[in-house]
Amino acid sequence: MADILERLGEIDGYRDRAVEYLSRLIEIRALSPENGGEGEWDKAEYIQSLLDFADSVERYDAEDERAKNGLRPNIVARINGRSRRTLWVVSHMDVVPEGDLSLWESDPFTPRIEGDRVYGRGAEDNGQAIVSTILAGMFLAEHRPELTFGIVFVSDEETGSRYGIRHLLQQGIFKEGDLFLVPDTGSPDGSLIEVAEKNILWLKLEIHGKQGHASRPDMFFNASRRAMKIVLELDKMLHERFNARNDLFEPPYSTFEPTKREKNVDNPNTIPGLDVSYLDCRVLPQYSNEEVIGLVRDFLRRKEEEDGYPCRLEVVQNESSPPTPENSEIVVRLKKALKVARNIDAKLIGIGGNTCASFFRKAGFETAVWSTLDGKAHEPNEYAKVSNIIEDAKVFALLAHDL
Repeated sequence: MADILERLGEIDGYRDRAVEYLSRLIEIRALSPENGGEGEWDKAEYIQSLLDFADSVERYDAEDERAKNGLRPNIVARINGRSRRTLWVVSHMDVVPEGDLSLWESDPFTPRIEGDRVYGRGAEDNGQAIVSTILAGMFLAEHRPELTFGIVFVSDEETGSRYGIRHLLQQGIFKEGDLFLVPDTGSPDGSLIEVAEKNILWLKLEIHGKQGHASRPDMFFNASRRAMKIVLELDKMLHERFNARNDLFEPPYSTFEPTKREKNVDNPNTIPGLDVSYLDCRVLPQYSNEEVIGLVRDFLRRKEEEDGYPCRLEVVQNESSPPTPENSEIVVRLKKALKVARNIDAKLIGIGGNTCASFFRKAGFETAVWSTLDGKAHEPNEYAKVSNIIEDAKVFALLAHDL
C-alpha cells in the first residue's frame, strides 16, 4: 500500500498531457443527432489514438444512420491486472449544445485556459472524466494493478443512452463480481458518493383546441390557454400527491417541472388549435413512474370529457433503477481510497439527474458515481480544473489496487 501511494505522485507529472487531451476533446463537437450534430465518431477516433498503453482496445459501435459513418462509437479498453476481475470506469463522449452564445465569454468549442481551469463545452461533462481515466490507465500500465482496469467511453449519454451504455450492456462485456464507477457527478471537495438516482419521466402533452381568428375567441377554442391551465393544474396535483421527502436527495422531494413548449402558430392573430408541452419529472424511488403516468392519464381523460377536445399523452422517457447499497464493495472501497489518498470522509447522496449508473444498477450491477468537480455541467462558461483531473486519476488508480 505504502509503495503504491508513493508512486501515485507520478501522475502529477501528467499535467501537461491533461491540458492537451482536454483541450482537444473540447474542440471536437460531439453533439448527438437529436441535438443537431453528427455524433461522437471524431472524438472516439481521437480517444482511441491515446490508448496505445492498453492491453486491449475494442469497439462496440451501434448503428445509427443519422450519425457520421452511420455509427455511434463505444470504446472498451483494458489494462490487465493480476486478477481477471475488473474495475470498470465509465465516461461519456457526447456533450450538450452550447445554449445561448451571448452568455459565453469565449467560443464554447475553443478551449480557454486560465490558471487551473480549462473552459469549454464538455470540459466538466464529461471530458474531465475521460482524461482522468486515460491518465489512470497510463499509470496502471506501468504499475500492474490487482484488478483489471477497464476503461469505457460511451456515446449518447445525454439523449437516452440507446446507442451507448444500453447497447454495451447487451454485448456480454460486464461480469458478475466486477466493480463499477461512473465519474459523472460529485462535489468540489470530492466528498460526495452518489448511490441513488431519482426516477426520470419525461411527458409530452398534446392539448387540442379549435384554430381560428384571434378576434373571435367566442367561435374557437384556444389550445394555448387550455394547455397553460392544464399544466398548472397538473403541477399542483402531482406535487400534492407525490409529496414524500427523502433527505438522501437534493432537493429531498419529487419534482415536476414544465419545460419545453413546441411552436404553435406562426402569426400573432391566430388562435392556436394545438399546444404541445413537456413535463420533466424526477420522482423519488419509493414511487413508481407508472403511478405518475396513471394519474396524468386519468386527469387528461377528465379534461377531454369536460372540454370536448382531445388531450394526448406520450411518455418520452421512463427510467428507474434501484439504489446501490451503502455496504456494497465499490462504495466501501471508494470510501477507503478517498480516506487513504485524500483524508476525505465521504458522504453518500442521491441525485435527481441520470447517469450511466442507472442502467448498470437496473442490470444488477452495484455502481457508485463519484468525481471531484465544481458542478458547471451544461452551464455557459463550463470548465474543469486540471488539479481535479490529476487527483481523480490517482483515486481511480488506487481503487484498482489492494486496499
